Amino acid sequence: MKERLLFIYNPNAGTGKIKSKLSDIIEIFSNTGYEIMIYPTKCRMDARQCAMEYVQKEWCERIVCAGGDGTLNEVAGGMMICGKQIPIGYIPAGTTNDFGYSLKIPKNILAAAELAATGEVFQCDIGSINGTYFTYTAAFGLFSDVSYETSQNMKNVLGRAAYLLSGITKLAGVRPYEVRAEYDNEVVEGKFILGILANSDSIGGFRGLTGKDVMFDDGLFEMLLIKMPKNLLELNGIIYELLSNSLNNRYIHYARVSKVHITSLEDLPWSLDGEDGGNIPDAEIIIYQRAVHYICRKVNDILEELETKEEIQEQLPQEFNPTEELEEES
Repeated sequence: MKERLLFIYNPNAGTGKIKSKLSDIIEIFSNTGYEIMIYPTKCRMDARQCAMEYVQKEWCERIVCAGGDGTLNEVAGGMMICGKQIPIGYIPAGTTNDFGYSLKIPKNILAAAELAATGEVFQCDIGSINGTYFTYTAAFGLFSDVSYETSQNMKNVLGRAAYLLSGITKLAGVRPYEVRAEYDNEVVEGKFILGILANSDSIGGFRGLTGKDVMFDDGLFEMLLIKMPKNLLELNGIIYELLSNSLNNRYIHYARVSKVHITSLEDLPWSLDGEDGGNIPDAEIIIYQRAVHYICRKVNDILEELETKEEIQEQLPQEFNPTEELEEES
């Protein structure tokens, strides 16, 4: 009996380029020997509902989702709610694809599909905030709401630059949050303009923001709390420290945590995996070690070959397509 693969895709993710590759993706899955069920999402949390429904009915042995990090969040969260460890393949098709970058999943859609169909499982950590799951980041304060406040059109046109441009417009009205963070018998209190808990090499398209040597299966997330600068000179100092990965200084508090309790006397707006997480003034954050099974290990050289072809093609002028020319000559 064939193994069954549930393919969930967000047709509106990023620039919608996934739609032009559907036939090729399905062919890859079919050639691998899977019986395939295809589901296009229609609204937020649709991916989660679909994944939970099919898993609870024991219909599928593997799930592949295509879309942005929000789509992956829904599927992974659904597996946690079900208490199942169905392998999850991911085809990054969003704007920044932070977590796909961290897991070294190919940017090439067809290479990512090949990996999702044939790759090996990596057991990865996942976090929750008051019972709501997030795959790689929870944040509050400056820049944390850029991802979901930036329009999809702006994301499609400007890509990563949209996050930076949208964040800069907020600097004039930057405000601190009076926060208390308790973890591992330590207490940190103060006025912070940004708080991040992350399990990723990339956040909002910014690489290396949470330091070097991030491990995704150690049961720990990186926590950064950035203090309110008193003047532009201190603000420049904070930016310099972030860019140079000089964490744990007079501007930035850094720790690696498995559990943290963050409280504020006012509403604290959170972003979860780049989506609006709501106002949570009393947040209990827990990290679950190796709780989600992602397919992100390469098993042969075909993925490197596909990636190389894609990278070469991206370097060429748009009007030059060697594949099309060869087809015309033949």
